[in-house]
Amino acid sequence: MPIRSIFSRTLFSNKVAIVTGGATGIGEAIASELLYLGCNVMIASRKEDNLRAAAEKMTKNPDLTGKVLTTKCNVRKEDEVENLMKNTIAKFGKIDYLVNNGGGQFLSPAQNITAKGWNAVVETNLTGTFYLCKSAYLNWMQEHGGVIVNMVSDMWKGYCYMAHSSAARAGIDNLTKVLSLEWAESGVRVCAIAPGTVYSPTAAANYGDDKIFDRALALQPTGRLGELSEISAAVCFLLSPGASFVTGETLKVDGAQSLYKNCIEIPKHDNFPVWSWDDAPKSKL
Repeated sequence: MPIRSIFSRTLFSNKVAIVTGGATGIGEAIASELLYLGCNVMIASRKEDNLRAAAEKMTKNPDLTGKVLTTKCNVRKEDEVENLMKNTIAKFGKIDYLVNNGGGQFLSPAQNITAKGWNAVVETNLTGTFYLCKSAYLNWMQEHGGVIVNMVSDMWKGYCYMAHSSAARAGIDNLTKVLSLEWAESGVRVCAIAPGTVYSPTAAANYGDDKIFDRALALQPTGRLGELSEISAAVCFLLSPGASFVTGETLKVDGAQSLYKNCIEIPKHDNFPVWSWDDAPKSKL
């Protein structure tokens, strides 16, 4: 797909951004639009093969005027996060923007989630986001300012079979609020994006359910799913001077999905008990 943007081609000229999970899906779309707008971008991921392939594709695209570099980083490891920040500063000289897009989850009833599975999702999404925010702040933004955009999800009503991810993403939403207050004096804005259902081959492969997007579409108030470019455009807005008085907020980019139904529903049943005063223990007084 050709890269396009509603923003000026020079909006992010001479700026530097880190995009985690920047080799695939939403992260790749965000990195590509930033590059299109003149930003230099460090994309990070656990998988070097994905990084290499994405960087090669971006470098070959003549429309992308920014420079792209890569750093292998497991966001669950604080030392690797620290290396990501130091490598970015060494290669590009600064960090203007941090987009915490990297994350992951899997579908499972809560009672079937193991300690290993719970910790993997919470550490990747919530703890990893904290490590990245903290390291970007201490290594650069505390003295120079900057913008951080975190990624959450449609967890507002509770999301069946996503207890681990919903808990982690709710934590990110509140972390965003706290950091926006604590770091305002350093000229740092901290916001978040809550995407609705957006199809990508990466997401489809991750869930292992080829019908989940069909179910989401059937319940989508807008009658269509979101596009990768619609998420990246929202991120670019929050990073831009146009959002200079926006901080501590989570922007829902979901076509009103969060106001309606989740695509995973609880089964019908009649097992929920009704309280009866006849069953109450009798007082001896």
